[in-house]
Amino acid sequence: MDAIVFSEKDNVATAVKNLSKGEEIQLNLENRTLKVKLNHDIPFGHKFAVRDISKGSEIFKYGEPIGVATEDIKIGDYVHVHNVSGRRGVRRYTL
Repeated sequence: MDAIVFSEKDNVATAVKNLSKGEEIQLNLENRTLKVKLNHDIPFGHKFAVRDISKGSEIFKYGEPIGVATEDIKIGDYVHVHNVSGRRGVRRYTL
């Protein structure tokens, strides 16, 4: 296993080892397999797009929004602080 994705809502996967530009990563998501060719090197623990994400769209990891794309992000692109505005701690809970 090279990377993990947790939810059908997720548009990013997390590398579980250092990955190299040009590698084709196979991901298992519920009952289907995704194949993603990387456009950049992805360090261990960092994210890459598993589908195209438009500027202004939410980034989902673990089925939860974690930020907003500050530019268009293509499938296989490195997803990090250079193209995401974080939303950590912004969730609103109702009782």
